[in-house]
Amino acid sequence: MSRHERTVKISSKGQITLPKAARDALGTPFVRVIVDEKSRVRVEAIPDLAGSLRKYAKRYIPIEEAREIAWAAVANERVRRGPAKRR
Repeated sequence: MSRHERTVKISSKGQITLPKAARDALGTPFVRVIVDEKSRVRVEAIPDLAGSLRKYAKRYIPIEEAREIAWAAVANERVRRGPAKRR
């Protein structure tokens, strides 16, 4: 693996732009940012997020069912709040 080094600026919103060469080397849009006790920052590629939230799930729900539940919750919230106000 080749080494990539670049100085980047932290924006006022606390964001950085990861240089294209670094993004390409990582090969995934998902990363883990680790700051150690000596304030060193390490960015690690996460190849796939599938199953990463498994420990929070109470039971398995197929994606189609989860999507229906989420849309129903949004619709119920909309009904409780009433019609949207125009600006």
